[in-house]
Parts: sequence; C-alpha cells; structure tokens
Amino acid sequence: MAVGSGVRAVYAADPAKSRGRLVAERPSPSRSDFRRDCDRIIHSAAFRRLAHKTQVFVYHEGDHYRTRLTHTLEVTQIARSLARALGLDEDLAEASALGHDLGHTPFGHAGERALDGCLADHGGFDHNAQTLSVVTRLERRYAKFDGLNLTWETLEGLVKHNGPLTDRSGKPLHGSALPRAVADYVRVNDLELWSYPSAEAQAAAIADDIAYDAHDIDDGLRADLFGLHELASLPLVGDILRATAGLGSMDLPRRVHELIRRVITRMIEDVTSESCRRIEELAPASAEDVRRAGAAVVGFTPGMAAADRAIKDFLWPRMYRHPRVQRIMEDAEQVVRDLFRYYTAHPDEMPEEWAHGFDPSDPHALARRVADYIAGMTDRYALGEHARVFPETPELR
Repeated sequence: MAVGSGVRAVYAADPAKSRGRLVAERPSPSRSDFRRDCDRIIHSAAFRRLAHKTQVFVYHEGDHYRTRLTHTLEVTQIARSLARALGLDEDLAEASALGHDLGHTPFGHAGERALDGCLADHGGFDHNAQTLSVVTRLERRYAKFDGLNLTWETLEGLVKHNGPLTDRSGKPLHGSALPRAVADYVRVNDLELWSYPSAEAQAAAIADDIAYDAHDIDDGLRADLFGLHELASLPLVGDILRATAGLGSMDLPRRVHELIRRVITRMIEDVTSESCRRIEELAPASAEDVRRAGAAVVGFTPGMAAADRAIKDFLWPRMYRHPRVQRIMEDAEQVVRDLFRYYTAHPDEMPEEWAHGFDPSDPHALARRVADYIAGMTDRYALGEHARVFPETPELR
C-alpha cells in the first residue's frame, strides 16, 4: 500500500464489519456507521459546550487562545492526516478525536482536580470516564435511547485511546480500581479493556499529543509566559528555529507560525514512518490483529518521543504551573468546590431534570448527579451560577 494512496489497509477498521451499536438501528443509506458517529458527536450539546471550556487560558483572557473546541478540531485534523497516510478509516479516527474531550469539566484540568477531590468518597472523577458517561447516558436527544448510541469501535477508542485499562484477568493496570462509569458500562457492553484499541483510535491519541505540543507552545508565546530564545535548547524545536533563522527577516507572529506548522509536520511525518515500520514488522491482517498486538502500532520514533517529552517537561513549569496560570486555576478550583458543596446541600437549585430521577437510597447518587451537572458546565455558566448563589466570585484574571 502506498502511503497516502487512499486505499483502505487490511488492518484498518471496516465500518461494514462494525460490532454495531448497543441499541440496534437501521443503517444509513448515505453514511457509514463511523461517519454517523462523527455527525452525532458534532451535533451533540456537549460538543458545542467545548467552545467555552478552558484549554489552558480561561475564555475571557483573549480571543486567540485555544479552547477545548479549537483544540479538538486541531486534534481531528491531525488524526485524519495520520489515518489517510496509514490507510486507516478516516471517519473512525475523526470520531475518536472529536469525542476525546467531551467529558472535560469547566476550567479544564483544574475543574477535574476539584471534582476528583469532591468525589473522593464516591469513586473519584476522571474526564475520560466522564466522556463515556456523556456519550452513553448524559446526552438525551434521541427517542429510543440515552446517549448517542455510538458504535462499539468508537466507544472503545474513547475509553482505551491511551491503551489497555486492565490485564486479561480484569485487574486494573492504573490504580486500584476502574473509574466507576467505565466499570458500570462494560458490564453491559464489553469493550475488551485488556486490549489495545484500533489503529484509528491510536492515531487520534497521538494526534492529541502533537496538538498539545504545538498549540501550547503557540499560546504560551502569545501570553508572554516564555520567549522564543528559551525554546532554542529543545530538541526538534531548537532545530526548527535554527533552520528558519535563514529565511530572511520575519516578524514574530510569522516566525512563530512557521515554527508551529513545522513542528506539526515533522511529528506527523515521524509517526507515519515509525507506524509503517511497526505495521510492517507486525504484519497484521485485520483490525483484530492490531488490537491483540500487545503494543501500540501507531507511535513516535524513540528520538521524537524524547523530543515530545522534552517539550512537555519545558511547558510544565513555564506554562501549566506558571504563577499567573496557577493563581487563576486555584480560584477556578474553588469555584467548582463551592458549587459542588452548594448543590449537594440544595439539589433543588439544579434544573428539574438534574434535581430528580436518581436513586435516593444510593449514598453516592446525589454526589454523582451533582458532579455530572457541574462537569457539563461551561466556564462562563459556572461563574454565573457561582455569582448567583455566593456573595463573591473570583474574576479569574
């Protein structure tokens, strides 16, 4: 198979051989099952709300910073590029990318940390598990089922995009227990948590890493959290900066864009070549062979993996833990904790569809319901609700 030929590889997921949906539906005459999954995600309320959820910077800090939605669209573009180059099903790769952050809370990882602490006695909170909850029960748009009734292949990609969650015996590989939402769901629909996901889901997962590296450098530079000269010692990034220095005089925005686009291109090319090598070595004859390979077939070369790690190690103290960002995120965590405390004490203050319908005999039910409600909020809605019920609300600036 020629790279980029558009021919489906034998190891690609085939929508005609999908394991189907939990609730059987008539096939579409014009769209594959994986294409329908993409469309359902795009038309969901949770997807729209990503436009006003924090990536790194809260929405009112500037119009040009990434949000969860723009991040998701960048991941999707990269995932499709990789899928096309590797002969994979582009629609399934797109579905995995479009849905991967649907479970994120307001204020990004700060909100997740806050909810995880609030639910310490109720199974904790994990945004990947929350994504599964969103697409299997919290979206309520269809007459015959809750959730989006996505295909088995899309669901496994959303749950396992970072690799297996258990060993073959069912023992969790990370932590002492599976997230509750995942454990509950796989009793109904076995997602084979011990196996790797499809190559399409793997492509979406590494596209997430590529997008993070590139756009967080871009946003960090725009926010003046660090300068171009501080990036010069990083592998890959420093090489590109030196290569572009000879292009003549460019203003800073052009030079930054040239850096970002070349980082993305070099990483995509690296993943494509390394994945082709791994696939040739494995010689999978089907998507099932990919799942049972025992290791990811889509990934970076060791050199690029080291560059990826170096970028993340650089960004951690200078961006994610920068005092300016940290101060805002600590205030954001307090907003989420305040809301959780208020709604658990006053559940009738939530909209009617949230305030009722859960099992009062379950000691965890109210806490989980409140967490589901808060997790679905946008940044601005959470701040508005906080201002409605508390005398003072942080400005997050």
